[in-house]
Amino acid sequence: MNGGMVDVHTIAAAAQRRFQLVLIKPSHYDDDGYVIRWWRAMIPSNSLAAVYGIAADCAERSVLGSDVVIDVTVIDETNTYVDVPALVARLEQHSRFGLVALIGVQSNQYPRALDIARPFRNAGVQVAIGGFHVSGCLSMLDGRAVELDACRDMGISMFAGEAEGRLETVLIDAANGRLAPLYNFMKDLPGMEGQPAPFLPKVHVERTLGLSTSFDAGRGCPYQCSFCTIINVQGRKSRFRTADDVEHLVRLNWAQGVHKFFITDDNFARNKEWESIFDRLIELREVHRIPLGLMIQVDTLCHKIPNFIEKAHRAGVTRVFIGLENVNPDNLAAAKKRQNKITEYRAMLLAWKAQGIITLAGYILGFPADTPATIRRDIAIIQDELPVDIVEFFCLTPLPGSEDHQKLWKAGVAMDADLNKYDVEHVCTAHSRMSQEQWEAIYREAWSLYYSPAHMKTLLRRAFATGVPVNSLIKLLVNFATTVPLENVHPLQGGVLRLKTPSERRPGLPHVAGVAFWIPYVWGTLAKHAVIAGTILRLIGCKIAIVCDSKSERYFDKALTPVHDDDEATLDLLTRTTGAREAVAHVRKVAELTMATKPAS
Repeated sequence: MNGGMVDVHTIAAAAQRRFQLVLIKPSHYDDDGYVIRWWRAMIPSNSLAAVYGIAADCAERSVLGSDVVIDVTVIDETNTYVDVPALVARLEQHSRFGLVALIGVQSNQYPRALDIARPFRNAGVQVAIGGFHVSGCLSMLDGRAVELDACRDMGISMFAGEAEGRLETVLIDAANGRLAPLYNFMKDLPGMEGQPAPFLPKVHVERTLGLSTSFDAGRGCPYQCSFCTIINVQGRKSRFRTADDVEHLVRLNWAQGVHKFFITDDNFARNKEWESIFDRLIELREVHRIPLGLMIQVDTLCHKIPNFIEKAHRAGVTRVFIGLENVNPDNLAAAKKRQNKITEYRAMLLAWKAQGIITLAGYILGFPADTPATIRRDIAIIQDELPVDIVEFFCLTPLPGSEDHQKLWKAGVAMDADLNKYDVEHVCTAHSRMSQEQWEAIYREAWSLYYSPAHMKTLLRRAFATGVPVNSLIKLLVNFATTVPLENVHPLQGGVLRLKTPSERRPGLPHVAGVAFWIPYVWGTLAKHAVIAGTILRLIGCKIAIVCDSKSERYFDKALTPVHDDDEATLDLLTRTTGAREAVAHVRKVAELTMATKPAS
């Protein structure tokens, strides 16, 4: 493997044909219609790594025959320009013997994916598309809804499901010029044990922040959150890689100097192989000296699993994302996220804090009980009482493939027709207690409320006092405090140095070129980076002041206070909403019944 290309060297001399497989992970358009692309992107694409690993395996096994070499080209549009004319020219050189595959396409990326596909199809190149949008729509709707007919009209082959064990069928059909209109494997999801390892060559990994890549140790989720698409795309039956599989992919990456990973399991704490995987990663770190740095996603009850958090720390977990979603139990119940217990939030977060691990929490705005006033109240509660570091705000969005979207679609409720907006940061349907303008305004305000200069200073003081790496936290704070106000995109879609070109503006919008484009772009880039530099300097100044203060190691506030029995009477988290008071009463009742039925010693 070299530079994004896979060559079967042992048969190259005898090969008569070279099949061109181009894997493209599309980005999507910003509100001005320009493709969101960065010099260094924030998040690595797990879908691209997974499909590349499968494609490399197909190439090495010569699935198209011993006389055909499969050349695999990888493009993640969030950090790489898609030079369509050059790609078309290359395919023409090979008599269009190849396939352009649009990988991991989410609903918000679907319009951009079609725009990428169009010139390829006009040139007679075969194109296939897969990902959550196609899979989710085919799983939950009638198979033609939400613009899927656009693929049929353009002659784009749709792939629903997962590519392990199936990609070679698509490649063989494409090589024979008989690509099917639809490959639907949604009812036959593959096992993960022994499958090809997710992998990207280092030249592509280097285009992400921190030289990090990703893999999924498991897929599927047993829960029933109504806003989630994962349960309807990856299924509710969990499937897992083994510890041997994980060690293999870690060593494969370490051989090229990559040792930071985002484990993309929606809830790694419910992976039944979590302990064997952690034990193997611990061995790789402590015995074989591979300096692993991991980020995982977990639920709010993971601290109740014996040894889970302690082993996560030893395995190299430095950041953990928690689907907190809301602090109002009424909202959680409305979304069928009953597994989240607000009475456990503080204990869970303090357990991670005790290991010096940075906590990131997802928080959804727009649940039925939300108003601008309640959202402001809840953010203040989080700041004051929860020891969480980073909060990521999202708008409740009826994503195609979710139960929420299915219900609205079947009921004929109006939803925004522009799929580009289904990025969980735009308002896509009406709310019973907020207008669209109010909802959009409080979403933007939420970022400035949480990431106020005063609260960021508090976060740094908490980090220093609890052993959380302050420099790492500063990097995250800069990104999450500035991306929305400066770039008007979610921080997870962010990166370093926004790249734009006039030719990539969304079709139908005015074409701006020459000085009319470049002067505002260059000036705006300089102005934005001046603000970013100021934020960095301010946070570094706070850090220096904290380090120089002899009292900093003993810093204490309400959020860092250990959990006490009287929390239910003193904390706003547990007293300010009816749902919170009912949750506390339920916990108390369960405790009383447990004590009453406990046999006397």
